[in-house]
Amino acid sequence: MKPVAFDLRQPGTVDEAVELLTGDGEVKVLAGGQSLVPLLNFRLARPELLVDINRISELQYVREEAGGLAVGALTRQRALERSEPVARLAPLVAEALPLVAHVPIRNRGTLGGSLAHADAAAELCAVALALDAVLVAVSRRGRREIPAAEFFLGPFTTALEPDELLIEVRFPRLPASTGWAFEEVARRKGDFAMVGVAVVLGVGADGSVVQARLAYASMGPTPLRAGRAEAALTGRTAGPEAFAEAAELAISELEPTDDIHADREYRLHVARVLTRRALARALERAR
Repeated sequence: MKPVAFDLRQPGTVDEAVELLTGDGEVKVLAGGQSLVPLLNFRLARPELLVDINRISELQYVREEAGGLAVGALTRQRALERSEPVARLAPLVAEALPLVAHVPIRNRGTLGGSLAHADAAAELCAVALALDAVLVAVSRRGRREIPAAEFFLGPFTTALEPDELLIEVRFPRLPASTGWAFEEVARRKGDFAMVGVAVVLGVGADGSVVQARLAYASMGPTPLRAGRAEAALTGRTAGPEAFAEAAELAISELEPTDDIHADREYRLHVARVLTRRALARALERAR
């Protein structure tokens, strides 16, 4: 199939792009195009105006800041994968990126595009949730900072307003003695995860858990955090017993459904196994 007819604009600055988003009618933003172009071809997206932001070079950067890492929304996933600051300051991002599709896709795909698309199966959405990332959007009304926990509202639905452009993602620096891990099961390398789990685990000097974050991909209509499991881990001695109990709590909070790739019970079983495995790897790193 072919897309419906649309107007194309290619702004060179953020201000120009924001002006275009304030117009009437259906408007879509084109970044890497790895998700949007197939939707256009199948006419699942029918914009009247397509705003191609690829000429806005100011949105491509990786910048170390006092509180962590700031990444321009148009930064390519492959650039992040190869970035030394990302590996050092946001290692969970670096660990998940090689699992995102294939290299040609990551050469074009962008961090902001993946998060704005809000596919519940996307690794980077779960990672942003686990890291308590902050997403920065801009419109004619000004700038707005949106915590990842408030960003993903439903299937392919975010807190971005129609006139807002996602311009930056901020990843807070992990405290000392904090480990991380990303685990997933997919049918083939590069496929969307049937189950994915992102873990952040902070451990005190006495071996007890001081913070725990568990975020899941493909286990509900949005990426999900397992809040009860996180709370149950906090204060416990980090180890197999606590991790097994946390895994059981976590699967009680998840909302998987059946599809052509896996049924609900299989996904819950895999989530249980991956949760224990990811927590164990995170503990090794925290130590």
